[in-house]
Amino acid sequence: MALSNDDIQACAKRLHQAERTRTQIRQLSQDFPDISIADAYAIQKAWVDVKIAEGRIVKGHKIGLTSKAMQSTLNIDEPDSGVLLDDMFFANGGLVPTGRFIATRVEAELAFIMSKRLSGPDCTMFDVLNATDFVVPALEILDTRIERVDPATKATRKIFDTIADNAANAGIVLGGRPIRPSEADLRWIGALCFKNGQLEETGLAAGVLNHPATAVAWLANKIAPLGLALEPGQVVLAGSFIRPIETRKGDTIQADYGAYGSVSCYFA
Repeated sequence: MALSNDDIQACAKRLHQAERTRTQIRQLSQDFPDISIADAYAIQKAWVDVKIAEGRIVKGHKIGLTSKAMQSTLNIDEPDSGVLLDDMFFANGGLVPTGRFIATRVEAELAFIMSKRLSGPDCTMFDVLNATDFVVPALEILDTRIERVDPATKATRKIFDTIADNAANAGIVLGGRPIRPSEADLRWIGALCFKNGQLEETGLAAGVLNHPATAVAWLANKIAPLGLALEPGQVVLAGSFIRPIETRKGDTIQADYGAYGSVSCYFA
């Protein structure tokens, strides 16, 4: 790894402070040009450890950058992942306190609720479906504790910045109708995404690596070398199949999943 343990801990503290004060920090890729993917995940873990020490509880994981378009934008060839904590969950149709965040965006996804422990390294899509209790419509709320564009160099943030920033995760809303994995062809579940009553984005879950369960299998295999697995009861956000929708105070976001119900939130 290019970064020392002291550097990693310092970056984690900077991110924690940025979230608490709602003040973005400079891109870590600008401060550490030699930063690696492993460094970025180490920073993410150190930050999550800080939160756990303060009483937060791990409730699951999120997978991001699952579309080819997003991957090519960041010059990568695989998704990224982050950790879901207990204070990130908001009620369907409920209020999201904008005062807690910096610059929110929302994505539509499917969330997998695990029934069995799922561990790599050879996990497949079929293992995921067998280990899943329910799949439910979801909204992911993204936030950015790191500047998207560096004011001095005009450089856009890189994959290292996004990963260190807990894959930009900030919140999750679960809603709609729980689906047994065998009940539907998950690839063809789609959503109409409205902002303040106007249609903003549409998409199909097949946009997530051709099948959202493939993304969950990727995650189980990715975290296996760390001695981690997806645990029963955990929630796994499989990845967005729409472009992020920018939101601000006063906005209502609703994703209509047709026969599978809808999920919404209001930014108060």
